[in-house]
Amino acid sequence: SGGADSGGRAGSGPRFAGSVTDAEASAHAAERLARLRRRIRPLMMRRTKELVATELPAKQEQVLRIDLAPRHRKLYDTFLQKERQKLLGLIEDLDRNRFIVFRSLTLLRMLSLDASLVDDAYADIPSSKLDALLEQLEDVVAEGHRALIFSQFTSFLGKAATRLDASGVRHEYLDGSTLHRADVIERFTSGDAPVFLISLKAGGFGLNLTQADYVFLLDPWWNPATEAQAVDRTHRIGQTRSVNVYRLVATGTIEEKVMALRDRKAALFDAVMDDDAVFSTALTADDIRGLLEA
Repeated sequence: SGGADSGGRAGSGPRFAGSVTDAEASAHAAERLARLRRRIRPLMMRRTKELVATELPAKQEQVLRIDLAPRHRKLYDTFLQKERQKLLGLIEDLDRNRFIVFRSLTLLRMLSLDASLVDDAYADIPSSKLDALLEQLEDVVAEGHRALIFSQFTSFLGKAATRLDASGVRHEYLDGSTLHRADVIERFTSGDAPVFLISLKAGGFGLNLTQADYVFLLDPWWNPATEAQAVDRTHRIGQTRSVNVYRLVATGTIEEKVMALRDRKAALFDAVMDDDAVFSTALTADDIRGLLEA
Protein backbone atom coordinates (compact mmCIF):
# COMPACT_ATOMS: atom_id res chain seq x y z
CA SER A 1 0.00 0.00 0.00
CA GLY A 2 1.00 3.62 -0.42
CA GLY A 3 3.97 5.00 1.47
CA ALA A 4 4.37 8.32 3.24
CA ASP A 5 4.61 10.20 -0.07
CA SER A 6 1.18 9.11 -1.28
CA GLY A 7 -0.73 12.07 0.21
CA GLY A 8 -0.59 14.30 -2.86
CA ARG A 9 -0.94 11.52 -5.44
CA ALA A 10 -4.29 9.97 -4.52
CA GLY A 11 -5.51 10.26 -8.11
CA SER A 12 -2.35 8.96 -9.83
CA GLY A 13 -3.31 5.29 -9.94
CA PRO A 14 -5.40 2.57 -8.38
CA ARG A 15 -2.63 1.79 -5.89
CA PHE A 16 -3.24 5.15 -4.16
CA ALA A 17 -7.00 5.44 -4.55
CA GLY A 18 -7.91 4.58 -0.97
CA SER A 19 -4.68 5.53 0.74
CA VAL A 20 -5.08 6.47 4.41
CA THR A 21 -2.71 6.47 7.37
CA ASP A 22 -2.90 3.67 9.94
CA ALA A 23 -4.23 6.14 12.52
CA GLU A 24 -7.01 7.25 10.17
CA ALA A 25 -7.88 3.66 9.33
CA SER A 26 -8.13 2.62 12.97
CA ALA A 27 -10.17 5.74 13.86
CA HIS A 28 -12.49 4.97 10.97
CA ALA A 29 -12.83 1.33 12.09
CA ALA A 30 -13.55 2.40 15.68
CA GLU A 31 -16.20 4.83 14.47
CA ARG A 32 -17.80 2.10 12.32
CA LEU A 33 -17.82 -0.26 15.29
CA ALA A 34 -19.36 2.37 17.58
CA ARG A 35 -21.99 3.03 14.95
CA LEU A 36 -22.70 -0.68 14.64
CA ARG A 37 -22.97 -1.03 18.43
CA ARG A 38 -25.44 1.86 18.54
CA ARG A 39 -27.56 0.02 16.01
CA ILE A 40 -27.19 -3.40 17.60
CA ARG A 41 -27.81 -2.39 21.21
CA PRO A 42 -31.53 -1.63 20.71
CA LEU A 43 -31.88 -4.76 18.59
CA MET A 44 -30.35 -6.81 21.39
CA MET A 45 -32.72 -5.18 23.88
CA ARG A 46 -35.66 -5.95 21.65
CA ARG A 47 -34.56 -9.56 21.06
CA THR A 48 -34.23 -10.04 24.81
CA LYS A 49 -37.73 -8.66 25.27
CA GLU A 50 -39.06 -11.01 22.59
CA LEU A 51 -37.55 -14.01 24.37
CA VAL A 52 -39.42 -13.19 27.57
CA ALA A 53 -42.50 -11.97 25.70
CA THR A 54 -43.93 -15.48 25.74
CA GLU A 55 -44.29 -15.10 29.52
CA LEU A 56 -46.01 -11.70 29.28
CA PRO A 57 -49.77 -11.24 29.18
CA ALA A 58 -51.40 -9.91 26.00
CA LYS A 59 -51.07 -6.29 24.90
CA GLN A 60 -54.00 -4.68 23.03
CA GLU A 61 -53.14 -1.54 21.04
CA GLN A 62 -55.70 0.83 19.57
CA VAL A 63 -55.68 4.23 17.86
CA LEU A 64 -58.42 6.60 19.05
CA ARG A 65 -59.05 9.15 16.30
CA ILE A 66 -60.34 12.44 17.66
CA ASP A 67 -62.03 15.23 15.69
CA LEU A 68 -61.13 18.80 16.60
CA ALA A 69 -64.02 21.03 17.68
CA PRO A 70 -65.14 23.36 14.81
CA ARG A 71 -63.39 26.51 16.15
CA HIS A 72 -60.26 24.51 16.89
CA ARG A 73 -60.33 23.03 13.37
CA LYS A 74 -60.63 26.47 11.79
CA LEU A 75 -57.75 27.82 13.88
CA TYR A 76 -55.57 24.80 13.07
CA ASP A 77 -56.17 25.16 9.32
CA THR A 78 -55.29 28.87 9.48
CA PHE A 79 -52.02 28.15 11.30
CA LEU A 80 -51.21 25.28 8.93
CA GLN A 81 -51.52 27.54 5.86
CA LYS A 82 -49.37 30.22 7.48
CA GLU A 83 -46.64 27.80 8.60
CA ARG A 84 -46.65 26.00 5.25
CA GLN A 85 -46.12 29.25 3.34
CA LYS A 86 -43.32 30.21 5.72
CA LEU A 87 -41.55 26.84 5.45
CA LEU A 88 -41.86 25.84 1.82
CA GLY A 89 -39.15 28.34 0.87
CA LEU A 90 -36.91 27.30 3.76
CA ILE A 91 -36.88 23.53 3.34
CA GLU A 92 -34.85 23.72 0.13
CA ASP A 93 -31.91 24.57 2.41
CA LEU A 94 -32.93 22.27 5.22
CA ASP A 95 -29.56 22.03 6.95
CA ARG A 96 -29.43 25.78 7.49
CA ASN A 97 -33.10 26.14 8.45
CA ARG A 98 -33.70 22.92 10.37
CA PHE A 99 -34.27 24.68 13.71
CA ILE A 100 -36.94 27.02 12.28
CA VAL A 101 -38.61 24.12 10.47
CA PHE A 102 -38.80 21.98 13.60
CA ARG A 103 -40.10 24.90 15.65
CA SER A 104 -43.00 25.21 13.18
CA LEU A 105 -43.68 21.47 13.23
CA THR A 106 -43.71 21.54 17.04
CA LEU A 107 -46.15 24.47 16.99
CA LEU A 108 -48.54 22.45 14.79
CA ARG A 109 -48.18 19.42 17.04
CA MET A 110 -49.03 21.49 20.13
CA LEU A 111 -51.96 23.05 18.30
CA SER A 112 -53.28 19.56 17.53
CA LEU A 113 -53.53 18.94 21.28
CA ASP A 114 -54.88 22.17 22.71
CA ALA A 115 -55.09 25.63 21.15
CA SER A 116 -54.18 27.33 24.45
CA LEU A 117 -50.72 25.70 24.37
CA VAL A 118 -49.91 28.05 21.50
CA ASP A 119 -51.54 31.16 22.97
CA ASP A 120 -53.55 31.75 26.17
CA ALA A 121 -55.91 33.87 24.07
CA TYR A 122 -57.39 30.58 22.81
CA ALA A 123 -58.12 29.24 26.32
CA ASP A 124 -61.87 29.25 25.61
CA ILE A 125 -61.45 26.72 22.75
CA PRO A 126 -61.99 23.28 24.30
CA SER A 127 -59.47 20.47 23.78
CA SER A 128 -61.28 17.53 22.18
CA LYS A 129 -58.33 15.36 23.15
CA LEU A 130 -58.66 16.12 26.86
CA ASP A 131 -62.43 15.58 26.60
CA ALA A 132 -61.81 12.15 25.04
CA LEU A 133 -59.18 11.26 27.64
CA LEU A 134 -61.47 12.14 30.57
CA GLU A 135 -64.28 10.14 29.00
CA GLN A 136 -62.03 7.08 28.64
CA LEU A 137 -60.64 7.43 32.16
CA GLU A 138 -64.11 7.58 33.67
CA ASP A 139 -64.72 3.94 32.70
CA VAL A 140 -61.15 2.79 33.37
CA VAL A 141 -61.14 4.20 36.91
CA ALA A 142 -64.71 3.08 37.67
CA GLU A 143 -63.71 -0.50 36.82
CA GLY A 144 -60.77 -0.37 39.25
CA HIS A 145 -57.98 -0.15 36.66
CA ARG A 146 -54.96 2.16 36.83
CA ALA A 147 -53.52 4.14 33.92
CA LEU A 148 -50.23 5.67 32.79
CA ILE A 149 -50.67 8.80 30.66
CA PHE A 150 -47.75 10.00 28.54
CA SER A 151 -47.15 13.20 26.58
CA GLN A 152 -43.99 14.92 25.31
CA PHE A 153 -45.47 18.28 26.25
CA THR A 154 -45.36 19.00 29.98
CA SER A 155 -47.64 21.99 29.39
CA PHE A 156 -50.31 19.61 28.07
CA LEU A 157 -49.78 17.18 30.97
CA GLY A 158 -50.34 20.16 33.29
CA LYS A 159 -53.68 20.85 31.61
CA ALA A 160 -54.60 17.18 31.92
CA ALA A 161 -53.77 17.38 35.66
CA THR A 162 -56.05 20.42 36.04
CA ARG A 163 -58.91 18.54 34.35
CA LEU A 164 -58.34 15.48 36.55
CA ASP A 165 -58.41 17.69 39.66
CA ALA A 166 -61.68 19.25 38.52
CA SER A 167 -63.13 15.76 38.01
CA GLY A 168 -61.91 14.52 41.40
CA VAL A 169 -59.57 11.90 39.88
CA ARG A 170 -56.49 11.40 42.08
CA HIS A 171 -53.19 11.25 40.23
CA GLU A 172 -49.42 11.44 40.48
CA TYR A 173 -47.27 13.57 38.17
CA LEU A 174 -43.70 13.13 36.90
CA ASP A 175 -41.69 15.22 34.46
CA GLY A 176 -38.03 16.15 34.01
CA SER A 177 -38.24 18.91 36.63
CA THR A 178 -39.82 16.74 39.35
CA LEU A 179 -37.57 17.06 42.42
CA HIS A 180 -38.47 14.02 44.53
CA ARG A 181 -38.80 11.59 41.67
CA ALA A 182 -38.38 8.42 43.76
CA ASP A 183 -41.06 9.60 46.23
CA VAL A 184 -43.56 10.24 43.44
CA ILE A 185 -42.95 6.80 41.92
CA GLU A 186 -43.22 5.16 45.35
CA ARG A 187 -46.52 6.97 46.01
CA PHE A 188 -47.97 5.56 42.80
CA THR A 189 -46.63 2.02 43.13
CA SER A 190 -47.59 1.57 46.79
CA GLY A 191 -50.62 3.87 46.81
CA ASP A 192 -53.93 3.70 45.01
CA ALA A 193 -54.10 6.87 42.86
CA PRO A 194 -55.60 5.52 39.63
CA VAL A 195 -53.69 7.78 37.23
CA PHE A 196 -49.99 8.60 36.69
CA LEU A 197 -49.16 11.52 34.35
CA ILE A 198 -45.64 11.15 32.97
CA SER A 199 -43.62 13.16 30.45
CA LEU A 200 -42.29 10.86 27.74
CA LYS A 201 -38.71 12.00 28.29
CA ALA A 202 -38.79 11.67 32.10
CA GLY A 203 -40.55 8.33 32.32
CA GLY A 204 -39.69 6.40 29.19
CA PHE A 205 -36.85 4.43 30.80
CA GLY A 206 -36.08 2.51 33.94
CA LEU A 207 -39.47 2.63 35.66
CA ASN A 208 -41.34 -0.48 36.72
CA LEU A 209 -45.04 0.42 36.90
CA THR A 210 -46.82 -2.90 36.50
CA GLN A 211 -49.53 -1.69 38.91
CA ALA A 212 -51.10 -0.01 35.85
CA ASP A 213 -52.74 -1.97 33.05
CA TYR A 214 -53.84 0.93 30.80
CA VAL A 215 -51.56 3.28 28.85
CA PHE A 216 -52.69 6.46 27.07
CA LEU A 217 -50.24 8.11 24.62
CA LEU A 218 -51.63 11.62 24.17
CA ASP A 219 -49.47 12.58 21.17
CA PRO A 220 -47.56 10.50 18.61
CA TRP A 221 -43.80 10.84 18.91
CA TRP A 222 -41.57 10.84 15.81
CA ASN A 223 -39.87 7.69 16.97
CA PRO A 224 -42.06 4.68 17.81
CA ALA A 225 -39.21 3.12 19.83
CA THR A 226 -39.57 5.93 22.39
CA GLU A 227 -43.28 5.13 22.71
CA ALA A 228 -42.55 1.41 22.98
CA GLN A 229 -40.24 2.16 25.90
CA ALA A 230 -43.07 4.07 27.60
CA VAL A 231 -45.53 1.19 27.11
CA ASP A 232 -42.91 -1.20 28.51
CA ARG A 233 -43.11 0.57 31.89
CA THR A 234 -46.13 -1.66 32.53
CA HIS A 235 -45.96 -4.37 29.84
CA ARG A 236 -42.97 -6.12 31.37
CA ILE A 237 -42.00 -9.04 33.59
CA GLY A 238 -44.18 -8.88 36.71
CA GLN A 239 -47.31 -7.82 34.81
CA THR A 240 -50.12 -10.33 35.39
CA ARG A 241 -52.98 -8.65 33.49
CA SER A 242 -53.39 -7.84 29.82
CA VAL A 243 -52.33 -4.28 28.99
CA ASN A 244 -54.49 -1.88 26.95
CA VAL A 245 -52.67 0.83 24.99
CA TYR A 246 -54.53 3.78 23.44
CA ARG A 247 -52.91 6.25 21.05
CA LEU A 248 -54.89 9.49 20.78
CA VAL A 249 -54.53 11.02 17.30
CA ALA A 250 -56.26 14.23 16.15
CA THR A 251 -57.75 13.64 12.69
CA GLY A 252 -56.76 15.92 9.83
CA THR A 253 -53.68 17.23 11.66
CA ILE A 254 -49.91 16.81 11.57
CA GLU A 255 -50.38 13.93 14.05
CA GLU A 256 -51.77 11.72 11.27
CA LYS A 257 -48.83 12.72 9.06
CA VAL A 258 -46.38 11.79 11.83
CA MET A 259 -47.99 8.34 12.10
CA ALA A 260 -47.70 7.84 8.32
CA LEU A 261 -44.09 9.07 8.29
CA ARG A 262 -43.20 6.59 11.03
CA ASP A 263 -44.46 3.72 8.88
CA ARG A 264 -42.35 4.87 5.93
CA LYS A 265 -39.24 5.38 8.04
CA ALA A 266 -39.50 2.18 10.07
CA ALA A 267 -36.00 0.97 9.14
CA LEU A 268 -34.41 4.28 10.08
CA PHE A 269 -36.21 4.30 13.42
CA ASP A 270 -34.99 0.79 14.16
CA ALA A 271 -31.44 1.94 13.55
CA VAL A 272 -31.44 5.10 15.65
CA MET A 273 -33.80 3.72 18.31
CA ASP A 274 -34.15 6.62 20.73
CA ASP A 275 -31.80 9.18 19.24
CA ASP A 276 -34.13 12.07 18.41
CA ALA A 277 -31.24 14.31 17.34
CA VAL A 278 -30.09 11.76 14.76
CA PHE A 279 -33.67 11.32 13.63
CA SER A 280 -34.32 15.03 13.10
CA THR A 281 -31.29 15.26 10.81
CA ALA A 282 -32.57 12.28 8.81
CA LEU A 283 -35.81 13.98 7.74
CA THR A 284 -35.70 15.08 4.11
CA ALA A 285 -37.35 18.10 2.47
CA ASP A 286 -39.91 15.68 0.98
CA ASP A 287 -40.72 14.28 4.43
CA ILE A 288 -41.38 17.79 5.72
CA ARG A 289 -43.50 18.70 2.70
CA GLY A 290 -45.58 15.61 3.51
CA LEU A 291 -46.01 16.75 7.12
CA LEU A 292 -47.29 20.12 5.92
CA GLU A 293 -49.94 18.76 3.56
CA ALA A 294 -53.50 19.76 4.40
